[in-house]
Amino acid sequence: MLLKMDLVFAVLVLACLQSFVLPDSQGVALFSLRKSLNISPNQLKDWNADQINPCSWSNVKCDRNNNNVVSVILAHIGFSGILSPELGALKNLQTLSLQGNGITGEIPKEFGNLISLSTLNLENNNLHGEIPASFGNLKNLHFLNLNNNNLSDTIPASLSSLSNLISLQLASNALMGQIPEQLFSVKTYNFTRNHLNCGVILPHPCATDIYGSGAKSKPKLGIIVGLLVGLTILLLLGGLLYFTGKRRHKGFKREVFEDVPGDQRIAFGQLIRFSWRELQLATDNFSEKHVLGQGGFGKVYKGVLSDNTEVAVKRLTDYERPGGDAAFQREVEMISVAVHRNLLRLIGFCTTPTERLLVYPFMQNLSVADRLREIKPGEPVLDWPTRRQVAFGTARGLEYLHEHCNPKIIHRDVKAANVLLDEDFEAVVGDFGLAKLVDVRKTNVTTEVRGTMGHIAPEYLSTGKSSEKTDVFGYGIMLLELVTGQRTVDFSRLEEDDDLFLLDHVKKLEREKRLDAIVDRNLNDSFNVQEVEMMIKVALLCTQESPEDRPLMSGVVRMLEGDGLAERWEEWQNVEVARRQQNERLQRRFDQGEDSVCNQDAIKLFGER
Repeated sequence: MLLKMDLVFAVLVLACLQSFVLPDSQGVALFSLRKSLNISPNQLKDWNADQINPCSWSNVKCDRNNNNVVSVILAHIGFSGILSPELGALKNLQTLSLQGNGITGEIPKEFGNLISLSTLNLENNNLHGEIPASFGNLKNLHFLNLNNNNLSDTIPASLSSLSNLISLQLASNALMGQIPEQLFSVKTYNFTRNHLNCGVILPHPCATDIYGSGAKSKPKLGIIVGLLVGLTILLLLGGLLYFTGKRRHKGFKREVFEDVPGDQRIAFGQLIRFSWRELQLATDNFSEKHVLGQGGFGKVYKGVLSDNTEVAVKRLTDYERPGGDAAFQREVEMISVAVHRNLLRLIGFCTTPTERLLVYPFMQNLSVADRLREIKPGEPVLDWPTRRQVAFGTARGLEYLHEHCNPKIIHRDVKAANVLLDEDFEAVVGDFGLAKLVDVRKTNVTTEVRGTMGHIAPEYLSTGKSSEKTDVFGYGIMLLELVTGQRTVDFSRLEEDDDLFLLDHVKKLEREKRLDAIVDRNLNDSFNVQEVEMMIKVALLCTQESPEDRPLMSGVVRMLEGDGLAERWEEWQNVEVARRQQNERLQRRFDQGEDSVCNQDAIKLFGER
């Protein structure tokens, strides 16, 4: 009897001890994640802190042999909150997918302890801060997707040690600095829409939605094969051009196209070299009904590729003669390295002995000029917040071209028609670098003045010399387009005894303090008066006669943010008042017939010699 009672007592004690066993570290880590993500009571109900083993929890997968958690997938559920650093305890975790939620905060450095991790997807959240350098410990990582967050700082060099990485997606963040060279060996990479530096120092283009080369085997052999193939192609092209030239000399006028064989695309870094035939089919043989616009560099056609991708194809003018293909391609690749969320991404190009074409994404919302002055019935006008957003975005894109690209890129034709609008009505500067591309084939120093009347800076018009201050002038005129909605040159204003040029028209109205007459009537008084006044002031500072007096684009960005505008505006007004007074004195002397220095010079000129 006593023995039986001892056994019962022992069983009871064992049961009590078991009831006090703590949940394992995996369950603790996962439950800490549940608490940090601000999950509602109706979500993940079975994630119970009192349950020892989390392998029966929803969205959790374990290894059947040892009950280790190997997968946690909580994608597109709508969580908020932050990421728990305790998740780093899951040493056997292979897949962590939390994309498409509203997660904020930083990525914990403890995630570098997930040494078995193969896939990490945090895309489409609101994460900020830096990419942890501890990610360099994730030696088994194959797929890393951090697209569409607010991550900043530089890309850690430690990512270069991830030799098993197959896909690296870092697009649409606020990353800065240089991209580690080794990351271009990853098979698939995307660095677009960041603030990453560009320039000739990079061995590969910065940004891509396309596949980079991941081949690592026998690189010396690859170089030799590449050289041999390249030499063969050059010899063939040389023979073709020689043969073409001879036929032309004999009177043959048939157009000859050097095309990509078999309508196959060839990738150059992140660029695609399209075949002539592919673009011809995409644009219905460059039909006039598909023309999106026309400028000093040629016509732009809407096209649809064979995979139904909509593109914009720019057919450059002034390429009637063969040659210059290598120089053109080199410049295209250099410009394609300029990657910024406010710059139009170049998809690819096409060259033949007589043609040069550039291929861009098609912008559904067209250009700022279209939205200001080509409004179709029933279409909404650009509201003031959008116009303000366009002003900021364009300024940041130009600042990037001028001050973060090496060598710097001068646009030469900044205007509302060259600022496109993406699906979110974000400003995307197009046609940057085209002037440089067109000038590649020129052998003389003097270049043709390219631009649009009313946008061209006076020093560029008179000397043909452009600089970043040329773009600043064009940007100032574009700001006036945003505020007024008007064209830069309007002959109808002459009928009202007014100024032909928009700049002179606005200056006159600003002096008269007639803000109501400046602002676009289509806004129907729905605008912020202080912001309008600020934008007009910035525009007039950007369009000063002397390029030395104009601000840099980095200064423009700061002034748009309210930094330093008041001081520069006061200084400009003092100069303007003095200039107007001097002009008025000269005009009075002329009207009164006084002998001015000019009159005396005229007398000497026509006097006896």
